[in-house]
Amino acid sequence: MATEKPLNLKELSKKEVLLAPGHRMCSGCGAPIVVKMVLLASDYPVVVSNATGCLEVSTCISEYTSWKVPWIHNAFENAAATLSGVETMYRALKKQGKIDKEIKFIAFGGDGGTYDIGLQSLSGAMERWHDMLYICYDNGAYMNTGIQRSSATPKGADTTTCPAGDVIPGKLQKRKDITRIMAAHGIPYVAQASPSHWLDLMKKVRKAHEIKGPKFINIIAPCNRGWRSQTDDAILLSRLAVETCYWPLYEIEDGYKVTLNYKPKEKKPVEEFFKPQGRFKHLFSKENEQLLKEIQQDIDREWERLLRESGQ
Repeated sequence: MATEKPLNLKELSKKEVLLAPGHRMCSGCGAPIVVKMVLLASDYPVVVSNATGCLEVSTCISEYTSWKVPWIHNAFENAAATLSGVETMYRALKKQGKIDKEIKFIAFGGDGGTYDIGLQSLSGAMERWHDMLYICYDNGAYMNTGIQRSSATPKGADTTTCPAGDVIPGKLQKRKDITRIMAAHGIPYVAQASPSHWLDLMKKVRKAHEIKGPKFINIIAPCNRGWRSQTDDAILLSRLAVETCYWPLYEIEDGYKVTLNYKPKEKKPVEEFFKPQGRFKHLFSKENEQLLKEIQQDIDREWERLLRESGQ
């Protein structure tokens, strides 16, 4: 692995932001914050593929685009497959001596296009060992099409397809652990990150770029429309997700080596992450006390597992 350059705010402030303003993402959306950080962390030329979703439909309208890098819009389900083909073509051209530039390949997909609809093509790209970085911006539902539940939606959340009411108290199932599913492929690098911890996020992107083979980073991306939170709460909620251990920051290398990147000085109860979000307000009624307790127990159990696996 090449020596990583230190990340310096002063130097980063001089770099060109490769996602231009004027796109139509909602005010306060976490996704463009994530994209800007990822692209700022990249010191190489990059080619991006982007699954259909909020990020795609809002950053490229007809012939107008916010992307200042080569960018490919593909279907909801095949961002990883599309980029696999591009990366393979690049290797062929490099072998023929037609390209001598070191280029990195990044796919962006929301949780719908990653956990669910795009899982097959993502798994295939990882298994075929393509030299690419897949970034999931995880906002926990199909936000672009009406806030329907996805397998990334947390237990207890209120969505349009699992509405909290007299029949059910929101989503009844736990969210899928896509990070560990990717690690189970035995790929060189898998991580979780949060825009609230920008230095950790950007270090992970840079580290991924220096590793040959498939890489996957899952990044929480608050959606104030779907989470029913304030428009200036994205970083606050990202931080609370980390401090409550709902969204721990860690890495898994080669499928087994677990490194915990951040351990809160005081682990906060998950209700502190839930309270600013309207999608969880029903959990604070007396009849849902047990459900909230079960959610806390699930988080505690996973946190203890992570501490054990990382040797802490």
